[in-house]
Amino acid sequence: MLERPPMVVCRGEYRPPSPVNVTVTQLKANSATVSWDVPEGDVVIGYAILQQRQDGQMQRFIREVNTTNRACVLWDLAEDADYIIQVQSIGLYGESQASKRVHFRTLKETDRLPSNSDITMEGLDKDRQLQTGEIIIIVAVLLMWAAVIALFCRQYDIIKDNDSNNNKEKTKPSSEHSTPERPSGGLLRSKVMDVGSRNFLFGLQGPSSHPPDFPAS
Repeated sequence: MLERPPMVVCRGEYRPPSPVNVTVTQLKANSATVSWDVPEGDVVIGYAILQQRQDGQMQRFIREVNTTNRACVLWDLAEDADYIIQVQSIGLYGESQASKRVHFRTLKETDRLPSNSDITMEGLDKDRQLQTGEIIIIVAVLLMWAAVIALFCRQYDIIKDNDSNNNKEKTKPSSEHSTPERPSGGLLRSKVMDVGSRNFLFGLQGPSSHPPDFPAS
């Protein structure tokens, strides 16, 4: 807990104490951030910042009321230049005494310290890269599943077509598989020809001759 500085009396009223722990962060070539603390228990409605270059070439006074901010960004600073700042608290009955003088130096354009916003942006970029990689993996898995399903459907259609062809072959008429019948009557004609030949030979030999014996068929 911060120690409460002595109160400043003005016309019978109390002014707020001076800000403490004045620090400068997020230094860049053309900007910087000033922050400070205010002792508890004091009513503060604003702040005032005195900013000047150490060489005395420029001086700026920043004042803001109806705010509870405890930080302020200094813009339009010169590159690689020395500055001195002091902060005052603004209360209901006036301003506090100025804080201790704080010295800082801006960076060159070639020098750049990573700020919190830069770190945050880098984290966001990494998150986006991770999200992009996850999306690519998901798409690849879906494509693989689609290929497997298409191959399964194709194999199923082939098996189904083979079963259908086998059923058609089983249901064909039995006449298509039966042996064609041979023409009958060949044996009878051969017998008739044998009898006729024997009678013809018998007539040539005369009545006294006996017909030759043929083996019984």
